[in-house]
Amino acid sequence: MSKPYVQIDPRDNIIVAITTLEKGLSVTIQGKELTLKESIKQKHKFALCHLAVGDDIFMYGVLIGKATKPIEAGCAITIENVKHASSEFNDSKEKFTWEAPDISKFKERTFNGYHRKDGKIGTSNYWLVIPLTFCENRNVDVLEGALSEKLGYETKKDFAVDTDALIKQYKAGASNEAIFNTPIITTKEELSKNRLFPNVDGIKFLKHDGGCGGTRQDSETLCRLLAGYITNPNVAGATVFSLGCQNAQIAMLKDAIKALDPNCEKPVHYLEQQKSESERRLIEQAVKHTFIGLAEANKLTRKPAPLSKLVLGLECGGSDGFSGISANPALGYASDLLVALGGAPVLAEFPELNGVEQELINRCVTDADSKKFYNLMRAYSEAAIAVGSGFENNPSPGNIKDGLITDAMKSAGAAKKGGTSPVVAVLDYTEQVSKPGLHLLCTPGNDVESTTGLAGSGCNIIVFTTGLGTPTGNPVAPVLKLSSNTELFERMNDITDINAGTVISGEDTIESMGEKILDHIIKVASGEIHSKAVLHGNNDFIPWKRGVSL
Repeated sequence: MSKPYVQIDPRDNIIVAITTLEKGLSVTIQGKELTLKESIKQKHKFALCHLAVGDDIFMYGVLIGKATKPIEAGCAITIENVKHASSEFNDSKEKFTWEAPDISKFKERTFNGYHRKDGKIGTSNYWLVIPLTFCENRNVDVLEGALSEKLGYETKKDFAVDTDALIKQYKAGASNEAIFNTPIITTKEELSKNRLFPNVDGIKFLKHDGGCGGTRQDSETLCRLLAGYITNPNVAGATVFSLGCQNAQIAMLKDAIKALDPNCEKPVHYLEQQKSESERRLIEQAVKHTFIGLAEANKLTRKPAPLSKLVLGLECGGSDGFSGISANPALGYASDLLVALGGAPVLAEFPELNGVEQELINRCVTDADSKKFYNLMRAYSEAAIAVGSGFENNPSPGNIKDGLITDAMKSAGAAKKGGTSPVVAVLDYTEQVSKPGLHLLCTPGNDVESTTGLAGSGCNIIVFTTGLGTPTGNPVAPVLKLSSNTELFERMNDITDINAGTVISGEDTIESMGEKILDHIIKVASGEIHSKAVLHGNNDFIPWKRGVSL
């Protein structure tokens, strides 16, 4: 950006500092010159004009707060002088038109994916091990210990320790010196080269604390979520542990799978401990079922697929004052490109759509979806208020420190991930993506709960924008981290995939960055490169119990 400050929308009465601005600096905006009355930190905002108590404050062209104290032009906007405020909305749509972006660079592109019998295409090929209740988490751990490293899959660290080599030396009567000189460290890269099943990307173990206790609805929701993971195109099959007496019954999961895919042909093996001869027998059967399942999954190879088969999760976390002007709108442009190519982006995190509801309602293709979104947002907001909270409490300490001081300010920037295309469907938590075009999915603002929900609704790849940095990943959907600023990308390059900070520096436009993002998505979807979250084994999985989570 050419200037050290920017007015994002002509209607805005606060200005973003691109770099730290010193007191006394003269700035000119819309032909109006003013002098800063105090220093403004990078990513923070200052008032364009005098604001009296109760005056509306606008950013991104929408209401994001009200002044709680008089604010002079050129003074900082802070949590001490501003409170959250957002525009009212209704379920009546206004006229909406959309001009699709130029897709000539991508029209003939494909990605190499795993073709499933139901017509979906996976960007990865995983086998799942799932407990229906937390009581079975130990058995899941035992199975992981028996299979993961032995078959060449990920360890908890960047390397594996081959203690068997020392045992072999000892039994052979080797000297202490020979034992000490025996190589026993194997890196993840070396392990992956020695995989018994090279066409299977991994075994994923979805441990959780649910399935029993709580409400019956919690268990029903959990089973629908797990069914979404089993039917996700990135999954070849599953081994399911059940205790037997829990709320989340095997029959409940089977019904949930049938509801999503009546003709599901994926192998799913159910093992109920209370019907087993012994725990040893249970584990033995689980190991053998999983091993055979992996052998079958290994027969599948990557083949070309159209970009219309990409279901792209749009996520943000650890956002900063640049997220809404670099990473999020650039991802939004990539989302628009994908829509024009026949793909399906999915925008989630409903607490972070507070203040832009009317815009999204206007973009809904059908009246039914505009009303559904209206009702879901109202219900979520009322549930938060009922427990003494509210959407205004969504911004984290990190958000506030880096310039996002109200939920509406954060939301207006977060919504940019969804681009400008029409909304073809509004989904409640665990409902599935079933058509091309932009979807809205009801999830919490909590990063892991939201990414968990995105994969559970069918996303086969996720892009996660961040301004502060986060290692978050997902067990089945590759998660790409998109940095809003170059300083973060350089400092946390080990966990960050793409740098949108070049939009801030002026090296890229929103459009050119969006094209780079889509190109990177295609490479990851094809298995040409791996996301940092996959390389580090970040397999975060937290089911949402439908309580209030901001």
